Amino acid sequence: MRWWDGSTWTDQVQAPAPQRGGLGGVVDRIEAEAAAGGRARLAPRGMNYVVLQVILKEKLWGTGSGNLTELEKAINAQASLGYRLHTITTAASGSKGLGGGDRIQATMVFERIE
Repeated sequence: MRWWDGSTWTDQVQAPAPQRGGLGGVVDRIEAEAAAGGRARLAPRGMNYVVLQVILKEKLWGTGSGNLTELEKAINAQASLGYRLHTITTAASGSKGLGGGDRIQATMVFERIE
């Protein structure tokens, strides 16, 4: 995976994660793709806003999910690029399927600080 800075491809790359086989590997790939949506990025040239979506998953067993730290990481990474959180909305849907746990989608709008 290589990052686009809004005008050119950067030298920053992410090495592919080791892949497990079977059902665990499928779940790993789905979670990795969802988390990739929350990576910090610059607004396209001439624009002041960036929209990021982060898919969070509530644990099936145990307490807590670490979701707040995932949101903090996304917000702080975007702030380090000169943006502030303008708006955040969430939507939740139950998941009775493979892997269980509830899914929460956080949509965040960031505004460039001038």
